[in-house]
Amino acid sequence: MTALRVGNCSGFYGDRFSAMREMLDGGELDVLTGDYLAELTMLILGRDRLKDPTRGYAKTYLRQLEDCLGTAVERGVTLVSNAGGLAPARLADEIRALADRLGITVAVAHVEGDDLLDRADALGLGSPLTANAYLGAFGVARCLDAGAQVVVTGRVTDASVVVGPAVARFGWTRDDVDALAGAVVAGHVIECGTQATGGNYSFFTEVPDLRRPGFPIAEIDADGSSVITKHPGTGGAVTIGTVTAQLMYEVTGPRYLGPDATARLDTVALSDDGPDRVRIAGVRGEAPPPTLKVSRNTVGGFRNETTFVLTGLDVDAKAALVRAQLTDALVPPPAQVEWTLARTDHPDADTEEAASALLRVVVRDPDPAVVGRRFSGAAIELALASYPGFAVTAPPGNGSPYGVFEAGYVEQSVPEHTAVLPDGTRVAIPAPTVTTPVSDDPDVPGDAVARSDTAGPSDTDTVMLPLGTLAAARSGDKGGDANVGVWVRTDAEWEWLRGWLTVDAIRQLLPETATLTLHRYEFPNLRAINVVVHGLLGAGVASGARFDPQAKGLGEWLRSRHVPIPRHLVRESAAQDPTAQDTTAQDTTAQDTTAQDTTAQDTTTSGAPA
Repeated sequence: MTALRVGNCSGFYGDRFSAMREMLDGGELDVLTGDYLAELTMLILGRDRLKDPTRGYAKTYLRQLEDCLGTAVERGVTLVSNAGGLAPARLADEIRALADRLGITVAVAHVEGDDLLDRADALGLGSPLTANAYLGAFGVARCLDAGAQVVVTGRVTDASVVVGPAVARFGWTRDDVDALAGAVVAGHVIECGTQATGGNYSFFTEVPDLRRPGFPIAEIDADGSSVITKHPGTGGAVTIGTVTAQLMYEVTGPRYLGPDATARLDTVALSDDGPDRVRIAGVRGEAPPPTLKVSRNTVGGFRNETTFVLTGLDVDAKAALVRAQLTDALVPPPAQVEWTLARTDHPDADTEEAASALLRVVVRDPDPAVVGRRFSGAAIELALASYPGFAVTAPPGNGSPYGVFEAGYVEQSVPEHTAVLPDGTRVAIPAPTVTTPVSDDPDVPGDAVARSDTAGPSDTDTVMLPLGTLAAARSGDKGGDANVGVWVRTDAEWEWLRGWLTVDAIRQLLPETATLTLHRYEFPNLRAINVVVHGLLGAGVASGARFDPQAKGLGEWLRSRHVPIPRHLVRESAAQDPTAQDTTAQDTTAQDTTAQDTTAQDTTTSGAPA
């Protein structure tokens, strides 16, 4: 049986609008998928639904279909997406109405049952704004088996829109856990669109024509193995590096839990399969867990913020003054007040911006008046009565509601997983009968001393260089937690990385993690380490005040830190890349950098002392 060719045209709600047209016109496809949902997106759709009960789906998808539905039907490309959000039935109706207006005959189906809001309290999920279980792929497959040409879902897992078509094509059952797991991995790789073709890639200077990278394609075989590729002539690249980057995105340990199968990421094997083609093979699967994750969003209250610009001399004293003044003015204080001083200033700067630091204050409170008029007024009233050079980046507004994300869990049988076929028939999708209890993967803190016997004779001869000289990274968010995956490209580099990059080393390189719980996992097949930082992002992106609320830059910060790298590894890396400069002579310079005058480089995030 020929491989199933599945493309992706969306990695988030707001991705490149023209991608659907580009993917349909760019080459052969069997299925075109789109991922429109994320934790923050569910909150956005929940607020949309509050304003208008008929809404709650990704409106972008419907607009894309106005231009592309006819082309997809004409070329026999099946469309599967989770754009239904909180209202998959409504979106399916809208697509039928659109097809009628366009004079197109098309079979539309949808999957529902993920929305648990009406039962949330009884299920112990509280009283959230949204409560949606992550469903699996068999509802999608049932719709396709009934002849659907367009399938829209609510909150299924990101990979399920890819796994469902594979189940329908190859006739897999729930017992085919290895094949299902392989498709889950393929779906995970292409779910975030161009992140698999060079987007957000650490070694981005190696990627040709990154100005407009093409969207990815997974060619899935009957055994669940796959090849990741893209349409010919499109920008970007598909390499072992770009695929590894996406494999390490927003994961935890070796077990990647899913509602249909648990994929063992530590069994993934990658190999070159030609230009812009990477083969994924060897994936082993396990029965899924007995519970499903539930995405819960609640309105946490109201928030506001402003950023003071502190220019020139006495930055600490200026910060202390305005902080004390605003604190005195806000009595009683808001429920939460967070100050962050970013020492972006440089001594003797040749531009005013380079001479300036940023002092940011974020306030939260259940009462919108506290963070609205009262906070804004207190901040602006300081304009002529505070530190010299008083300025703000923008006047504070009236405040706005913020959301809090929390994961919940229910038994697999709780959601009424239903495939609504093109003719309106409702088919219940039974929960899996065989499951594997969830157990935490043992983490590997790393022990450089214990691994000292793996070091080569020249490993003691090191040079201080950025970790990113050898290592790539990708980081992201899951609620209030962050993950950062780090990997290298040769076996020798891997032996050094896994021995040196311990939990203790990570705490030293990323001081913001010093008081948090870290779990570290190793993926030898990928030459990768993944670190989960619990609590770094507070209550999630919708409420966070951190400079990088989704931890997207956490990996690049880690790569920028100077570490002792064996000189022979640097030489070997440079030899493999003829464009690289020999940096082994930079030891003194790199070490001297750490001894420079840093009196103007206070990078603490706790703000100036009161």
